[in-house]
Parts: sequence; structure tokens; C-alpha cells
Amino acid sequence: MTRTFTFLLLITALMGLLTTFVACQNGASKNLTSDSETMAAETTSNPNAQTSDFYGFQVKTLDGKNVNFSDYKGKKVLLVNTASECGYTPQYAELQQLHEKHGNEVVVLGFPANNFGGQEPGSNEQIASFCQKNYGVTFPMFEKVSVVGEDKHPLYVWLQHNAPNQEEPAWNFSKYLVDENGQVMGFYPSKVKPMSEELLAAIKK
Repeated sequence: MTRTFTFLLLITALMGLLTTFVACQNGASKNLTSDSETMAAETTSNPNAQTSDFYGFQVKTLDGKNVNFSDYKGKKVLLVNTASECGYTPQYAELQQLHEKHGNEVVVLGFPANNFGGQEPGSNEQIASFCQKNYGVTFPMFEKVSVVGEDKHPLYVWLQHNAPNQEEPAWNFSKYLVDENGQVMGFYPSKVKPMSEELLAAIKK
């Protein structure tokens, strides 16, 4: 009787352990499914979340219109992080000149950013007004983003990762040049002017 009772207790304990193990496994499975669904939802709601292709990006202009970068296939693209209160701000004039004289060879895109010296403090509306009033800008200008730091926009994460030496902006008016196939072909620091021989030569390659 004593042996039988002990055996029954052992069986009961083992059954309890088995039930607990199965419950834990089911809970873990549900958590994994929930996490996967959450990641999928985030990727769907944000087209830039896990983009590995330049043409997969979608960014809003200063006036809130969505632009798909697939529109730029087959064209060189110059992306510039801009600011309204910087010593390099007069480069807006040369960017506009580049757009007007060489728009058939390169698309100029401006990305206002307040990362350096707090020199782009305005709203999207104020930035748009400033660019038009002071420099007659007609090339595409996008909503204000971060181009460095923990909140860096996914586009600038991609640009740095794919740049020849993984360069990132160190100041306002840094420039990435993307070729006709969506590959980053060059990075140019602030001091390189938009109409410089160096940049024009790269655009004409």
C-alpha cells in the first residue's frame, strides 16, 4: 500500500509538471505570434521601416504630399540636408541654379534638419515660405527630418549605410549623390558647393 501510494504521488507530480510545461509552451507560442503580428503591422503602416532599396522610400513634402522615390528611377538624385539660419544657407541659390540648369541630369531634393546648431527651428510652413521668398526654390523640399542621432530618418540611415565610406552629415548642406540605379555614388560635405566642378563632374558621369 505504501509503495502504491508513493507511486501514485509520483505520477501525479509528473502529470502536474507536464501540464505546466505545455501551458508555458503555448504561452510562448502566442507571444511569438503576437510579436510577429505587431512587427508586420508596423512595417505595413510605415513603408520606410525596413526598406533596403532607395526606390522603396516614401517621404512627405513640406506641403504634406507623399512622394514615392520610385519616381526617380533612371535619374541621378542629389539629397541635401538644409537649414535656414546657417552660414551655408546661401547654397540654396546654387541648388536652385543646379535644378534649373541641370535638371535633366540630376534631381535636387532638400531635407530641412535641425540637427546642427539648431539652425532650422521653423515649422514646415515657415521653411517653405523662407525658401520661396529668399531663394525662389522650386526643387522638391521635404518635411523636416533628423539626419543624425537616435531619431535619424530611415532614409538617412540607408544613405549612410550605402555611402562609399558610410559617411553621414557632419553639418548642414551635406550632400549624397545617388546614381540612375539607386546606388549611392558619392558623399560631399557642406563646403562642396552645388555648382562646383567636383560635383558637376560626378553628375555628368
